[in-house]
Amino acid sequence: MAPTFEWWAKETHRGTPVVVKMENPNNWAMVQLEGPSDDDFLLPDGTGNSISGNPRSKSRRNKNAKQLTWVLLLKAHKAAGCLTSIATALFSLSAAVRRRVASGRTDSDESESPVVKSRFYSCIKVFLLLSVLLLGFEIVAYFRGWHFGGPDLQLQYLYTLTRPSVVKDAFDLIYSNWVMFRSHYLAPPLQFLANSCIILFLIQSLDRLILCLGCFWIKFKKIKPVLKHGVDDLEAGDGAKGYFPMVLVQIPMCNEREVYQQSIAAVCCLDWPKSKLLIQVLDDSDDPTTQLLIKDEVHKWQHEGANILYRHRVIREGYKAGNLKSAMSCSYVKDYEFVAIFDADFQPIPDFLKQTVPYFKDNEELGLVQTRWSFVNKDENLLTRLQNINLAFHFEVEQQVNGILLNFFGFNGTAGVWRIKALEESGGWMERTTVEDMDIAVRAHLHGWKFIFLNDVECQCELPESYEAYRKQQHRWHSGPMQLFRLCLPDIIRSKISLWKKFNMIFLFFLLRKLILPFYSFTLFCIILPMTMFIPEATLPSWVVCYIPATMSFLNILPAPKSFPFIVPYLLFENTMSVTKFNAMISGLFQLGSAYEWVVTKKSGRSSEGDLISLIEKEEKPLRFNSEPDLNEMREEIEKEIKLEQIASKKRKHNRIYTKELALAFLLLTASARSLLSAQGIHFYFLLFQGVSFLLVGLDLIGEQVG
Repeated sequence: MAPTFEWWAKETHRGTPVVVKMENPNNWAMVQLEGPSDDDFLLPDGTGNSISGNPRSKSRRNKNAKQLTWVLLLKAHKAAGCLTSIATALFSLSAAVRRRVASGRTDSDESESPVVKSRFYSCIKVFLLLSVLLLGFEIVAYFRGWHFGGPDLQLQYLYTLTRPSVVKDAFDLIYSNWVMFRSHYLAPPLQFLANSCIILFLIQSLDRLILCLGCFWIKFKKIKPVLKHGVDDLEAGDGAKGYFPMVLVQIPMCNEREVYQQSIAAVCCLDWPKSKLLIQVLDDSDDPTTQLLIKDEVHKWQHEGANILYRHRVIREGYKAGNLKSAMSCSYVKDYEFVAIFDADFQPIPDFLKQTVPYFKDNEELGLVQTRWSFVNKDENLLTRLQNINLAFHFEVEQQVNGILLNFFGFNGTAGVWRIKALEESGGWMERTTVEDMDIAVRAHLHGWKFIFLNDVECQCELPESYEAYRKQQHRWHSGPMQLFRLCLPDIIRSKISLWKKFNMIFLFFLLRKLILPFYSFTLFCIILPMTMFIPEATLPSWVVCYIPATMSFLNILPAPKSFPFIVPYLLFENTMSVTKFNAMISGLFQLGSAYEWVVTKKSGRSSEGDLISLIEKEEKPLRFNSEPDLNEMREEIEKEIKLEQIASKKRKHNRIYTKELALAFLLLTASARSLLSAQGIHFYFLLFQGVSFLLVGLDLIGEQVG
């Protein structure tokens, strides 16, 4: 007798079980649904029973059919919810666009020189007008039978010369002559310019690849800066064994009431002998209320025993460089050997000095120890995520590789410790550019001082959350190096450093990474590529438009692997920012008006409350005079001040319309429509998405939304 397996079917079921729970129609979940058994697939006989004769098979099929119907209905409900969310997002987006247009606020009132801006914007408008006219001309030609591109159009023109009967009317004659004119007179110079930019693009990509390989080698070999002495001796805290030189800490700030508390509190909690530490709060604020708040904060920490001073300049010249220069002129500075600098939004960890200052011991050639930045608001919005990708590559790859292989990189202006002797021998702080940090680093390198970058030591800070603040920051960061290059080039040539170091500083540090990069990025992808759509005899290969940029974006994103889903927005946004960087580069190179304008990057102070409370909780001694700190009272005060500041900030801030970005958006979208006529797949998609990216940025929809 054949064995029966009915007992198996009674206890278990085949398939993946799923049960539908529907307590709320808007909040449902699929957990278990009974899978089909063998009986569900048996054919019924004439009486409606299955061939197997099992009376429960029909009820099982009915049960599974009902459950499956519920699952399908619930999936449809979820899909409808997604469509509703998309519709809501589109409605919110359209509402934001209407508000931008209705408000009429543009970038016309920014610090940028009106003459420079008007000339640059006029050139973009001319290109846009020509592209619109040519698009209309090409559309008419397309519907009249001119369906070819590039060389094919020339062949058709030759065909019309040999057989004049093909020319039906004046339009065909005009268009055929236009084809030959552009192929003979416009295409060659455009192709030459395109080829030149491609060469620059390849050189810059090769530089980026070499840097990435160098970073990989450093990681693979676990190469790190080494101390001259053992860690145990340097960390010993008693007697002659402890290495605790005199350290001056400077906190330059200007109208930064959102973040002054967190920076002062963090610096006052540095783990260093108080007799060997002096803190200078260098306040350049012109707002009386902000001055009083900062002064009161300093007095509180003075009462708690911190060796901290408040300095305010009456004559505010030279921006940050002038502020630092004034502070270094104090008579007591001669008693200190090192100076640590922190911007107002930076919060060093308590053992920051213990992790940086020991590298100076018995290393008389070392002038600077720079640490890495970390960001408290890197996930705040899309703009901060994209900035995090850029800066992660800057620290992880550029500064780490240059620091280990060349002992030189640009000082970041904060979160670093200088040997005061190196500053003095290099000429001190100078107000001649808006990048005083890069200026002093270049001069110190020319005097033979070496730098160390510590990738493992991080200092917390903020990223600008609005596009307006980020745009102004990038303008300063890209105009200043060109000012500095003009001033420092003779000194670099006359210096006694090796030829390799001169080549690195002139070609790689300044020309390739500060001048060529914004030049080809804007010219190649925002001007030449759209023009090749209307002059198809000049071409850009697909690997230039797609493959190499995608590869470079992939390399850039490696130091921030969690940001990999944003690789496409990152690629598009970098090209979008090229218009700002190109404009800044030209302003700095030719010493135009906006090149010397310093605008303080606006901070949000998002981390102030949590950081202050954590610092209070860590302190064992009282923080408010001679009584125990009332954490609830402190928390309420902080929350109240933050809310009031946020309300006032929202009243002051507003989103804008950026005219250059909008004009370029319409230019690229017009070129994408022209490429559609020629069926150029990769070029069409690139121009379309890049145009949309410019459109979103031009309407200020990428960063903080304040109305």
